[in-house]
Amino acid sequence: MDLGVPGNPGAELTVEGARFTVRAPSASSVTLCLFDDLDTEIARHDLESGDNGFFSAFVPGVKAGARYGLRADGPWQPETGHRFDASKLLVDPYAIRLDRPFAYDPRLGELGEDTQGIVPKAILDPTLPPLNPGRPRFDPGGLIYEIPVKAFTQLHPDVPEKDRGTLRALAHPAIIEHLRKLHVGAVELMPIAAWIDERHLPPLGLTNAWGYNPVTMMALDPRLAPGGIADLRHAVEALHAAGIGVLLDVVFNHTGESDNEGPTLSLRGLGNATYYRHDAHTAGTLVNDTGCGNTLACDRPEVQELVVSTMRHFVTQAGIDGFRFDLAPILGRDANGFSPDAALLQLIVEDPVLHDRVLIAEPWDIGPGGYQLGNFGPPWLEWNDHARDDIRRYWRGDQAMTGALATRLSGSSDIFARDSATRTRSTNFVAAHDGFPLGDLVCFQAKHNEANGEDNRDGHNANYSWNNGVEGPSDDGDILAGREADARALIATLFSSRGSILMTAGDEFGHSQQGNNNAYAQDNAITWRNWAGLNRDRLEFTRAWAELRKTSSLLGRVAFLEDEDGSADPDQVSWLGSNGQPMTPAEWEDPGRNSFMMVLGPPGKRLTIVFNRSHQALRCVLPASQGLWCPASPGASVEKPVPPRSVVCWQEMPG
Repeated sequence: MDLGVPGNPGAELTVEGARFTVRAPSASSVTLCLFDDLDTEIARHDLESGDNGFFSAFVPGVKAGARYGLRADGPWQPETGHRFDASKLLVDPYAIRLDRPFAYDPRLGELGEDTQGIVPKAILDPTLPPLNPGRPRFDPGGLIYEIPVKAFTQLHPDVPEKDRGTLRALAHPAIIEHLRKLHVGAVELMPIAAWIDERHLPPLGLTNAWGYNPVTMMALDPRLAPGGIADLRHAVEALHAAGIGVLLDVVFNHTGESDNEGPTLSLRGLGNATYYRHDAHTAGTLVNDTGCGNTLACDRPEVQELVVSTMRHFVTQAGIDGFRFDLAPILGRDANGFSPDAALLQLIVEDPVLHDRVLIAEPWDIGPGGYQLGNFGPPWLEWNDHARDDIRRYWRGDQAMTGALATRLSGSSDIFARDSATRTRSTNFVAAHDGFPLGDLVCFQAKHNEANGEDNRDGHNANYSWNNGVEGPSDDGDILAGREADARALIATLFSSRGSILMTAGDEFGHSQQGNNNAYAQDNAITWRNWAGLNRDRLEFTRAWAELRKTSSLLGRVAFLEDEDGSADPDQVSWLGSNGQPMTPAEWEDPGRNSFMMVLGPPGKRLTIVFNRSHQALRCVLPASQGLWCPASPGASVEKPVPPRSVVCWQEMPG
């Protein structure tokens, strides 16, 4: 990679020893500290200063398995952004393995307090033989399955106890079989880089369960990957063998060093003024476009080099197929605001190793101009919260939602068809890690986050959820039946939509978070998937829709749906009322309309999907056919029953 800067940051192991290179702009000195297996410091080496803020030294005799940390000295000038403190042991930003997880301690943020005994040490690991990753194993239009590694595997009865909660559990045949039966195109692993708890959690007896508070980018969290990158590679190889791609959810927008009161662990101690964005008018004030206390300066070459190197590391060392970028506008923002042509975004797209990887943006943050849905441009896929909200609002019963739902089912051309695009870049979802799981959408009208220790102030208030008459658990048969019907309708609508689709692990079998819509701090039964108590009927229903989407030539496509033209175009659609006739403008605009039919594809190969959100059964007339509508039926026009609160599909077969 050539970013116009010299050197190869990190530790490079050779036969004779190891070269250590660090980029610490504005530092006056950087020292390498070596440790033995008992955490005793055994040697120090001053790194030599070079150009562009590089410090480097070759240390003979160092072998694989050596543990090391860094110390950097320089000005303590918070008013100008400089926070050098030589008492702080620092983790190499390019470390690829750590000897222990990060653990929050107030001393990590106290000036002059030596932190040698409470900071993880980097382990000098040899690089694995490089992989030829081949083309990505995920094609847009497929199913992405979002996995929190520990929560997904911690209670699985078939996974050996030693592997539960770790990346190696994902390679277990029982896990892979579950994914195959859902026709998962790619798993999307929630952050697996080493993270630290937010400082308000330990006093509450809570820990970060999601991983969106990383300190290092390459080093995996030892709780998930005690064997380092080899554990990820093992899981990826097993998933690839089953035809399943692997995407990583990466956090390149902030680090767990938080605000000015936070811990000094790595980048802050090496160059706080360089690695983090500061207010243009008040140099010592950190920009907080993330809501997490700091924001990485992705417009600076030092950060760009770290991000691109991290992505290359995961592709060449573990075969990763692509990445989902948390709060992605930050990667494209500088002092002038967001641009899809920003340097870092272009470096990723044009990089010879990364150019063909799957790239998915979460296209919003809380910074200025932070909502950028539709603005990333090809080849980026984008999480589509309009699809999430419109699907929820339709099934909640909000008025005047027929046209909005049809637009989302068609690929959201109102968002993604700019510049004459013919293919959607939408990643549609109904629920994700952030918010209610799908099952709770139909059981809770309001959030219930008391377990988070913030008096239910945290988490979103606009959930577009409903409870079917009782808030929370119920043993009323009618309420339970209504909830089951609504959950299935949400699932079927997602699988009927154009574009890539995303489902969070457990939504297919009824995972509940007891009404918690911000469960980031619940590393316990609230987030752990209950494999012993799964809803088997809902699971089978989801598998049936996954099978249909996988095997149909009309679902799982990414071209925008176009109004019927009578051709053999598989991307044509007609919208019909329950009487089998094209919907009129008045019917589209009817605010109380509760049903419609979506007919996909050319005559002879059509799919008819009926959406009935009414609490009454519906009889609908399928289009005339020379063949059969399956399930089996005679030709010509056919009248079919549709249960209340349901999505039903018929497939046209040649006569």
